[in-house]
Amino acid sequence: MTSGLGRLAPVPFPARLEPHKHDLRFGFRIIPRAHAFALDSSESGQGTAERMPTPEGTGLRLLQTHTPHMQTFHSLALTSCLALAFAVSPFRPAQDAATQAPTITENDVITGKMDIEFKTRTQMDTTGDLADNSPALGAKDIYRFNFSVAKTTVFSGEITRQPNLYSDLIRSRKQEAALTFDVDLAVVNPKDMKQKVNVGKWVGLVPIDTGTGAFNLAGGSAKERPLRIAIDTRGQASGFTDNFAGKMVGKAEKKDSLAAYSYKRLVGKKTVTINVKAADPMRFDNLVLAKGPAETYPRTTVNGRLDYDYETGNWFTDGIRFKYSMNGQDMEDIVTGSIKWVEDPDRASNGIGYYEFNLRFNEEKNKTVADESAAFQGLSDEEAFFYVDDTVPAMTGRINYVDTLAPGSEAPSTSKVTYNLNANKLNKQQIMNFFKLWMICVGPTNDE
Repeated sequence: MTSGLGRLAPVPFPARLEPHKHDLRFGFRIIPRAHAFALDSSESGQGTAERMPTPEGTGLRLLQTHTPHMQTFHSLALTSCLALAFAVSPFRPAQDAATQAPTITENDVITGKMDIEFKTRTQMDTTGDLADNSPALGAKDIYRFNFSVAKTTVFSGEITRQPNLYSDLIRSRKQEAALTFDVDLAVVNPKDMKQKVNVGKWVGLVPIDTGTGAFNLAGGSAKERPLRIAIDTRGQASGFTDNFAGKMVGKAEKKDSLAAYSYKRLVGKKTVTINVKAADPMRFDNLVLAKGPAETYPRTTVNGRLDYDYETGNWFTDGIRFKYSMNGQDMEDIVTGSIKWVEDPDRASNGIGYYEFNLRFNEEKNKTVADESAAFQGLSDEEAFFYVDDTVPAMTGRINYVDTLAPGSEAPSTSKVTYNLNANKLNKQQIMNFFKLWMICVGPTNDE
């Protein structure tokens, strides 16, 4: 990226979902029904207990009695039932359930390398059969990687991405836009980190709807290639297959409709605001992350948005919600914060830049009571907004880029990427959920 411009590319992609600044071709409580106990009374004053559901699933009904003794008994029964209802309810606030899982405060909870080849920028059509400035038929961008996640899981393999291609004259589609996953999954023995066993695959196809800009995570099923995590049976551990679902939606290729947006953060006792003139949202609509690789990483539903600022190359979110069940309890993690793009002063020649992560988990539920205003005296609103608060659960650290810029272009032809992301008071489920979502977004977060 050049300062203030982003990693731009000249060829539009029909349904945008881009950002890290490369090109625009790829568009990119349930509460189980509870039962209440009601007491019915007979003419003789002998009460009988009747178990009955209430429409709300949480209430308790006390029928009128005919004797003071029965009223006293009913009150005691009501108190006992209320205590029982709260004791056995499977729902817990997300932060309470999360605190029951061991948390990690450690560097490099997501670490590894990714090599990217943008062949759609270097292998251009020479036949004349495709529209002007089209990549060659079959040219794909390739993301090869090897990542360690939460210390005991390894993801290695590649994701490829291909654009829509159209004929020159009648504009018929010759190639459909899609992501393809081919990732090996392995687990590491926590008692002996040198022992690693391959347990399955993350594979499948994600079609891209050029009309809506949606990445349809369930769309591969129509081609008998659903995006899924498939785990083998090993010893006493039963295998399983779980599919992804839902959509990741980006804006259409036209950017003239982008709206201004303000992001606010309470820092100490001060509310700071970042104003973005043209926020381009990447939206998650009931996006379902398949469970795995281990059963301890549950199926998770994601909603919310991650917005890109073309002027700065930064990402912002005022709430990505992850909902899942763990140990029989419903949980919700709300992720807020920013991912800041920082360029080396000599980026034009050395291709160096990095993302600085400051994503906070359940910030509202974990914010400190103490007045920290003194820590922010002399800071601008922007500096305070990006300030890392280590008193709340968070993901911090960097993703570093060394890009080879294509001749005559600001868009890279290759990228060497190094992940060093850190956890502050996060559990493994939170780390894994974020990683899976980030990999689904591999195109938009790396290619513009």
